[in-house]
Amino acid sequence: MAGADFDCDVLIAGGGPTGVTLAVLLAKRGVSVIVAEKEAAIYPLPRAAHIDHEGMRILQEAGVAEAVMQTARRANRYDFRNAKGEVLLRFEGAGQIGPGGWPAANMIHQPSVEAELHKALAAQPKAQLHHRWELKSFTDDGAGVTARVSTPEGDRTVRARFLVGADGARSPVREACGIHFEDLNFEEPWLVVDVLVDDFSKLPTDNLQICNPARPTTCVLMGEGRHRWEFMILPGETAEQVSDDAFIEALLEPWNVKSAVRLERKAVYTFRARIAAQWRKGRVLLAGDAAHQTPPFAGQGMCSGLRDAANLAWKLAAVTNGEADDALLDSYQPERAPNLRATIDMAIMMGKTVCITSPWQAWLRDLKFKLARKLGKLPDGPPAYPPISAGRILAGSAGAGSYFPQPVAPDGTRLDAVMGLGHWLISRAELDKPVLAPFAKPLAAWLDKHQADAVLVRPDRYVFGTGTAANLAGKWSG
Repeated sequence: MAGADFDCDVLIAGGGPTGVTLAVLLAKRGVSVIVAEKEAAIYPLPRAAHIDHEGMRILQEAGVAEAVMQTARRANRYDFRNAKGEVLLRFEGAGQIGPGGWPAANMIHQPSVEAELHKALAAQPKAQLHHRWELKSFTDDGAGVTARVSTPEGDRTVRARFLVGADGARSPVREACGIHFEDLNFEEPWLVVDVLVDDFSKLPTDNLQICNPARPTTCVLMGEGRHRWEFMILPGETAEQVSDDAFIEALLEPWNVKSAVRLERKAVYTFRARIAAQWRKGRVLLAGDAAHQTPPFAGQGMCSGLRDAANLAWKLAAVTNGEADDALLDSYQPERAPNLRATIDMAIMMGKTVCITSPWQAWLRDLKFKLARKLGKLPDGPPAYPPISAGRILAGSAGAGSYFPQPVAPDGTRLDAVMGLGHWLISRAELDKPVLAPFAKPLAAWLDKHQADAVLVRPDRYVFGTGTAANLAGKWSG
């Protein structure tokens, strides 16, 4: 808890989805938090378009998942098609329930998601969100962080135990720490076009990557009555040229949607793959786009920031509540970075499949996919991301570091809703207890698969380890 010398336990620079989710998760654990957001309000136009089942589970903990699902949509499938419309690669099952207990892929309207998160944060007495507060400088003296913040009422000083930079790709917090980005060698300029939909019958129901060397194109569903196209900007084209309404109208003409949609937003982005060399420096930590940027082809940008928030929240809470030494925070990057790198690798692979502008190279790509399809070697979905291999896990025990699923009871109740925020110790001997009985079958199946008597699940729902209940309890607290 923040003491007399501190204004809050954690100061978060940046009030986007990562920062506000982290703030909600911290406040629910009794941590006092201040979010400093330089903008006057939520950015009103859509940016991120997708949240996976794991991201939805994190939003469930924040208390907003049901509301988010009210405006989310699901595509039938995710297709990579060539210029002729032939399917090169197809991922299905977007509407199936994923391990996180929610549909595997959910197309969302980011401002609506952020609005729900803001409501959740406002309901937390230990949290404050201040718009038009801009972090100008800070000093880490080893015992805490003293920040100078510009506010509408003038500059003020905020003293916190920790500072989290969730302040975007151009993060002033990261820059002030002198932390450099590792460039993962993917940089492509694209035009993003978002539309309001008046007639959904004229729009695709699949998410599409059109691997046409003449103009690589993305076409995806979004939430709240919207749809998105992304068009690769070709050599010689300028941002001003492609942003012209007449140019955009010509790009959309082959889709035959003129009477069905209205332009809401157009923006030129350079899709990049980068990761910060250091995610923690003393009492300063980075999260979300401040720590990493991934091309959008795998739809994992916002999801990655939510995973950062879930990993960091329980650790910051344990440290600030006196339950753990701050060395626990050293596990943040070793746990998250391998998952993040695999996410970026997947996005780059997808991007390189799409972003071929040479007809000859596109022909070779198409041939390789056709051969792989005939041989049955194409995946039917994105690969599973690697488990946690180093950090706060019981290394060597079966399932350690893996993602623990959230079973859904016959009446629709999800496991997390009855088990609560903390870590869980689940043993075979307890599966007949009333709280676990509705989930006994899938839990027993998980224990069988790992030949375990018990499992200890961390607060971020990754597995600490398996073994006997007594041994797990001792190792966790030891």
